[in-house]
Amino acid sequence: MASTDAILEPGDALFGRFRIPAASVFFRSEKKSVAFVNLRPIVPGHVLVIPERIVPKLRDLPEDEYIDLWLTTRKVQEALTAHYGCTAFNVAIQDGREAGQSVPHVHVHILPRVEGDLERNDEIYDSLQEWAPRQELKKTVQSLEVPEDGDRRDRTAQEMADEAALYRNSF
Repeated sequence: MASTDAILEPGDALFGRFRIPAASVFFRSEKKSVAFVNLRPIVPGHVLVIPERIVPKLRDLPEDEYIDLWLTTRKVQEALTAHYGCTAFNVAIQDGREAGQSVPHVHVHILPRVEGDLERNDEIYDSLQEWAPRQELKKTVQSLEVPEDGDRRDRTAQEMADEAALYRNSF
């Protein structure tokens, strides 16, 4: 993720003020939603779906964008099921800062799950709370305690492009 100080290239997406390179985008609906791979995935296949338009909260989406967001989420789940053979998903939205939303742009976390992937099933929620880009969050949300995130590393652009290319073939 790069700050939007950079010029957008064709196929790029905006996630709040962050530029998502086209190589990390693996699906665009015909209407208004974008799916892309995650910089710091919690589990393999952890991806995000956003409306193209930057809207801070779910309730701010007009009905057509709301419906498209969820239809896109379902379509991405189908592709990830085929790719990973997963048996379940966590699908999560942190809708507002107090709910843990780190980027003020509606986004759906899609996390493929398989039996035994985490020691304690609810670890996924702890990890989501810690998911945010730490340094950016510290700059924008002054009242939120931000724990250090030494367990996950940022992936390279190439790693993200390779993963997106795998998923892109599913659509």
